[in-house]
Amino acid sequence: MALSYKTRKRLSILILVVGLPLYIAVAVTLVGLIDRPHILVELGIYVGLGFLWMLPFKRVFLGVGKGDPERDPDDYPHDPAGKYGPKGRDRS
Repeated sequence: MALSYKTRKRLSILILVVGLPLYIAVAVTLVGLIDRPHILVELGIYVGLGFLWMLPFKRVFLGVGKGDPERDPDDYPHDPAGKYGPKGRDRS
C-alpha cells in the first residue's frame, strides 16, 4: 500500500521529532556500554549509526521536500508577491 503525500509528510515529521532523538539516545547508550575504542573507531561507529537510522525510512522521506504531486498546479501561489510578473505591468 502506497502512502499518500500528506501521510508521508506527517510521518517524516514524527520520525524526525520523536524517533531520531530516541535513536540517538539508544545509540549513545549502546556505544557507552562497550570499552572506549580509539577515537577514529568511535567516530566511525557514530557515522555508521548516523547513516543506518535513515535506511528503513528512505521511502517515507522520498519526495517530501517537493510540492504535493496530487494537488492541482493551478492552485499553487506561483507568484504571491507579484514580483515575477510581466515587466510592463503597473505594480501600484
